[in-house]
Amino acid sequence: MAGGITDAVFGGEPNLSWTERAVSVVLGLGMAAAGAKPRPNPLWNIIALAGGSYLALRGATGRCPVKASLGGGGGNDRIAAR
Repeated sequence: MAGGITDAVFGGEPNLSWTERAVSVVLGLGMAAAGAKPRPNPLWNIIALAGGSYLALRGATGRCPVKASLGGGGGNDRIAAR
């Protein structure tokens, strides 16, 4: 099942500009790299890795489910339509 969850969440038409995509990838990779640094409290590592992974995937796919649900484009105006 290649891409099952990714396609369900990040599938569809891209709703991010090229600038938003580039910033997301750069910040996401930076956060993930910071999360790889050993720390006394590993919870911060997990948060940084999860957040960085989300941002990098968001930028790579060009699709943001949060922006789409808030009516920011992409045709899936789930929350804004109600």
